[in-house]
Amino acid sequence: QVQLVESGGGLVQAGGSLRLSCEVFGRTFADFAMGWFRQAPGKEREFVAAITWNGDNKYVVDSLKGRFTISRDNAGNTAYLQLNNLTPEDTAVYYCTANPNTVPPPGLYWGQGTQVTVSS
Repeated sequence: QVQLVESGGGLVQAGGSLRLSCEVFGRTFADFAMGWFRQAPGKEREFVAAITWNGDNKYVVDSLKGRFTISRDNAGNTAYLQLNNLTPEDTAVYYCTANPNTVPPPGLYWGQGTQVTVSS
């Protein structure tokens, strides 16, 4: 059974940074392309970033390029999302997803989410 466990969220002031982690259990990590989504209060879940199984190709939505970076460590079974220069509009629950068939979106397996709150 595949499990994704996110961590690294928290409360941060505007302009601050966080690094989110997503560890995968139950299957070879390199089988998966990985992605991150987020869902702000009252809004639909939106795609943020994705990375291929070997890390050679990375995608970040245009509105977040330059502030958010996706990476992965296959030896450590972990994907990361670096969030820099955060603003209150980045407040959301951040979810990681894994897909063995294609680069997200869509996601197939999902984590439980980690809350990011940015204060002004």
